[in-house]
Amino acid sequence: MANAVIHGQVTRDWRPALRRPRRTTVVALALLAPSLIFLALFTYWPVLQVLWQSLHNQIRIGGPQTYVGGGNFAKLAADPAFRKALSNNLIYAFGTVIPSLVLALGFAMALARSSRVNALFRALFFLPVLIPLVAAASIFLFIFLPGVGLLDYHLAKLALSGPNWLGDPDIALYAIMGLTIWKNAGYYMLFFLAGLQAVPADAYEAAILDGAGPWQRLAYITLPYLKPTIGFVMVIGLLNVVTQVDHVFVLTKGGPSDSTNLLLFYVYQQAVESYDAGKAAAGTLVMLALLLAISASSLRTLERSFGERET
Repeated sequence: MANAVIHGQVTRDWRPALRRPRRTTVVALALLAPSLIFLALFTYWPVLQVLWQSLHNQIRIGGPQTYVGGGNFAKLAADPAFRKALSNNLIYAFGTVIPSLVLALGFAMALARSSRVNALFRALFFLPVLIPLVAAASIFLFIFLPGVGLLDYHLAKLALSGPNWLGDPDIALYAIMGLTIWKNAGYYMLFFLAGLQAVPADAYEAAILDGAGPWQRLAYITLPYLKPTIGFVMVIGLLNVVTQVDHVFVLTKGGPSDSTNLLLFYVYQQAVESYDAGKAAAGTLVMLALLLAISASSLRTLERSFGERET
């Protein structure tokens, strides 16, 4: 019975209601089970394997493994090539994420209004995103060829001689930065276009009536409303900086003199070229720690931005 009389009062028997959440939980777990199994097999299990490999040393492929503890991390810290790759990644991150964000915001603000001309320019700016990174690197390899490349060809018409864009250690990393900015700015533009739709038109009208100029409207209206979007795009940009390395394979292979060697390419060198799986695993864990730190700090920034907007 759903109802029972106790001491003249009507009470409700809650036992069926208690069983219902349990059944719902079982059904939910059953529906999530395939995804959880694949997540465990292809995400968490490889991480555990990398962690195990970083604590062991293997002389040859298929040979016995010996426990070395933190020895691989010590070798990693003592390797000047790793320190060079880490510093290159920091310079590469600073030199690509910020210019890409600035260009993307500029494109979005210029093309915010819907029109046929703006739609055409949006498609043109987004076109590099559709080109695979390897194909884009091949295009830029032709552009950067010394003497006969497209860039040097046009510089010669101006009576200028270009440097060896990919062969000069002082310039090669900046050439790769140019490719990355060209590739990513159109992608980030889409997020800023969506973010600009949330900026109320009344705020701009009130600012214009108060005599605010374009830079004042940008600083006090547009950017505050775009804080969550900027934080989100910055997360994507920083993750791309750590995880994208195809263009380094095509253009420079880390050279000259390790001037374009990035962390992921360094891990590849240790695993494939040097056959040092323990050192490569240690480098992978360092990259994973950087990714987790970037994600955690960026998510905290996003939460603060949303909190400020709600208040």
